[in-house]
Amino acid sequence: MIWLTWRQLRASAVAVYALVAALCVAFLVTARPSEPVLDGLQDLLYNQGTISAVYLLPALIGVFWGAPMVARELEAGTHRLVWNQSVTRSRWLATKLAVAGLAAAAAAGLYSLVVTWWTAPGEGKGLTMALNSTGRITPFLFSVRGLVPVGYAVFALVLGVVIGVLLRRTVAAMAAALAIYIAVQILMPLFVRPHLIPPVQQTVAITAENTVSVGFTGPEATQVTSIKVREPEGAWILTDETVDATGAKVDSLAAGLGNCPPPSPGVNMMDCYAKAASDHGYRQLLEYQPAGRFWALQTLETAIFLALSGLLTWLCFRLVRHRVS
Repeated sequence: MIWLTWRQLRASAVAVYALVAALCVAFLVTARPSEPVLDGLQDLLYNQGTISAVYLLPALIGVFWGAPMVARELEAGTHRLVWNQSVTRSRWLATKLAVAGLAAAAAAGLYSLVVTWWTAPGEGKGLTMALNSTGRITPFLFSVRGLVPVGYAVFALVLGVVIGVLLRRTVAAMAAALAIYIAVQILMPLFVRPHLIPPVQQTVAITAENTVSVGFTGPEATQVTSIKVREPEGAWILTDETVDATGAKVDSLAAGLGNCPPPSPGVNMMDCYAKAASDHGYRQLLEYQPAGRFWALQTLETAIFLALSGLLTWLCFRLVRHRVS
């Protein structure tokens, strides 16, 4: 049964492992241990492309490994031949999931390890600045490093298998698996990950020293709409907004800061705006996940995806035992 499973999987497995090997070689060739990883637009494009492959890898596994694994056999009717050879349904499905699951976890784990090693020298330097990211805990880098790519790959694989069992049509299952996996990847950092651990809330005074930017609007750029203060290094900022003395969010600061002259080249207006904001009782509310929680969040998110994979596996066995004929 293991030999048959490998025969069915080997073409897509070889393709995925060849892609992973090629990307790993590219990382090894371009590694600069003592320098930032990026030093220009070409490096930026290269970096975004290679790191984005970590996002694509689980999706490819779910679409090309998971979705056809059972759907193709149900569509062609070949599953009946195997079941008539003294192979039980449970053994048939368990072997398929075990072989493909281990291969998926190994591919994702290897690539994540290489990406983590390759991006480490540029952390906080050219890499994170060029990607508009301040640290590895921020969404873009968090999802391509550490443990979570393994959880994503296993989840995508089992998701594809379950959808294949339900739809029994290979192409339809591939499309549905891709759509659902993308939706999960969008929803996770937006609504789930920020609250896996209660974020830190901090209200800080607005001073000239910690004010980093002021936003304006209006025909002469005189209406102040936002103030940004210096954020904790490497943190994932969830909220950075101005509040009044009661703690209510302030949408427009124009009335309180109207005495400051319009900004002009070569003039630092931070002192004036920061003092005016402080005089009117404005403070800055920061809500964030500190950089030190990276591994805790990694562990929790990986556990969630592995638990979801376990539930999908249970559902898959029930469907095969009771609904597939």
